[in-house]
Amino acid sequence: MIDIVGKRYWFFGLSLLVIIPGLIFLLLGGLRPGIDFTGGSLLEVKFESGTAPSPDSVIALYDAAGFNDTKVQTSSSDLLIIRSKDMTDEKKGELVKSMETQFGNGQAVTLQRFDSVGPAVGQEVATQAGIAVVTAAIAIMLYITLAFRKVENAFRYGLSAIIAMFHDILVVVGVEAILGKVLGWEADALFLTALLTVIGFSVHDTIVVFDRIRENANIYRRIPYETLVNHSIVQTLDRSINTQMTVMITLLALTLFGGVTIRHFVLILLIGVFSGTYSSIFNAASILVVWENREWRNWFRRKDDRALA
Repeated sequence: MIDIVGKRYWFFGLSLLVIIPGLIFLLLGGLRPGIDFTGGSLLEVKFESGTAPSPDSVIALYDAAGFNDTKVQTSSSDLLIIRSKDMTDEKKGELVKSMETQFGNGQAVTLQRFDSVGPAVGQEVATQAGIAVVTAAIAIMLYITLAFRKVENAFRYGLSAIIAMFHDILVVVGVEAILGKVLGWEADALFLTALLTVIGFSVHDTIVVFDRIRENANIYRRIPYETLVNHSIVQTLDRSINTQMTVMITLLALTLFGGVTIRHFVLILLIGVFSGTYSSIFNAASILVVWENREWRNWFRRKDDRALA
């Protein structure tokens, strides 16, 4: 039998190796909220001449129009994504016309997308996003505790699922911070959608493992709890991997061939689903074993003291 639970601290350590760099980038300001959370305007323009101007020249054009702190992202050779302060439709038309005059080379400049969010609305969205994540966590914990109420220490199952879920949140947010620092990607409403979807996937797979532990607890009453948990994980291993692989293969195809507009969203979703699969197999149930054995009492003891205990 594969000894997953016996190597639990190796898997916990691997999780830390993934999470810590993301937290460092997060502290360095890598997580860049998009206009959905901060307010502002986004223009996506296509240059029919086939060649987009340099970001610096577009920033200079915006500065002259009174829009400071403008950010320009090159999406392709003829496409630019420009983020700035909130602007009116009239100002938007003037800027597009100015770009056509200065950079169009006699060709049209096509407005592909325009989003505008006021600062107050952006702040409200950010607040509601935090409330949504916290509410989801509390609701999931209560539901799992209620569903496993006939199992001894049912609260542990709910809290262990939440800990595994926050592992996935930290992985997703950390990766987003790294991508924000390296590639200039911004977290927008689609990022929040991906994050909430990852929470659902993570908890769903964790419940499958926990349910098998509950079933086996009624069958194998005399075997050690650690062996029972490991046996339950191995029994659900094929199902967990096969189910999640079908999702990940689809997401990988969309990441590679789905186009620029959804690539950010799909990539974050792919990373989150992978993290959710990992945490449900290698972390969630192992947390139950740590709790059952109260292993934290020996974490900071010397080996000689552990042997005496």
